[in-house]
Amino acid sequence: MDVEAKFYQKLGDSKVQCNLCHHHCRVADGKSGICLIRQNKGGTLYQTSYEEITSINVDPVEKKPLYHFYPGSDILSIGTNGCNLKCPFCQNWQISTQITPRETLKIEQAVDIARRNGTIGIAYTYNEPIIWYEFVLDCMKEFRKAGLKNVLVTNGCINREPLEKLAEFTDAVNVDMKGFSDDFYKWVSGSFSLAKQTIKYLIENNIHTELTNLIIPTKNDDPDEFSSMCQWIADLSPDIPLHISRYFPCYKCNIDQTPPSTMRQLYHIAKEKLNYVYAGNINLTDNNGESTSNTICPSCSTTLIKRTGYSTKSYIKDSRCPECDSLVKAIIC
Repeated sequence: MDVEAKFYQKLGDSKVQCNLCHHHCRVADGKSGICLIRQNKGGTLYQTSYEEITSINVDPVEKKPLYHFYPGSDILSIGTNGCNLKCPFCQNWQISTQITPRETLKIEQAVDIARRNGTIGIAYTYNEPIIWYEFVLDCMKEFRKAGLKNVLVTNGCINREPLEKLAEFTDAVNVDMKGFSDDFYKWVSGSFSLAKQTIKYLIENNIHTELTNLIIPTKNDDPDEFSSMCQWIADLSPDIPLHISRYFPCYKCNIDQTPPSTMRQLYHIAKEKLNYVYAGNINLTDNNGESTSNTICPSCSTTLIKRTGYSTKSYIKDSRCPECDSLVKAIIC
């Protein structure tokens, strides 16, 4: 369904400029922006997939990945077509790079599904939710009214004004931090500065935020650059969870998969600066033989949450470590 888009201006001659993200796409009549689903029709910009989804599942919240937000819970997950980046390694390229058949999902239906399945709320994921802005914002408002949680899984490349309005109804975010250089973000048609600004805004406004960094050999695996990224995160807060994920060839990217040795090296660099670091797409243990999927107390190294796949067992008692009794502030239970 088409609805008029927010955050755009009319330029004359039936042209419009979208101001949702860093691209500021100038769109001629009958054309769409880089994201595919924001289209100019007769001089008006429309979001063309309102209440239309390509994907819907009930997932463990850990799959987003969110390890510190109601661990062990399920969450309704939905997505549509399109993206405002062009990652050659995209894992969901089938829906993010082209328009595919979609089915209708009314907002009240989504609320009902989330409740009937005993979930904590909804995650806007699978494709980039920022470009689905009008639907996501309306859906968030209804989920908030229903006492359910709203989660964004995003690349963070959104301009400040739309971010501020979306953040009012956002409970948790996982930001896919693509790399830590302008060159890397240019490779994926993103904005390094805007992604950093978004993360900073979320942290400063007390929105639960976790970060994911897919490690791609020769592209963003330089130890010094990675260390600089971890230091930047630590300066915001050493309690921000960082998920480093092993890359495998996908879509248009045929670079060899990330070596386990690289994952181990970068994991230990991150642990020097951050309290909570997790390695994904690989079975990896730390120096104490603990799985890097487990949550460890930064004060005494006791296991706080044990994970086997997406199954979890928490040992936290009244928000405190069962061994040293230190307050675990970084986990919402």
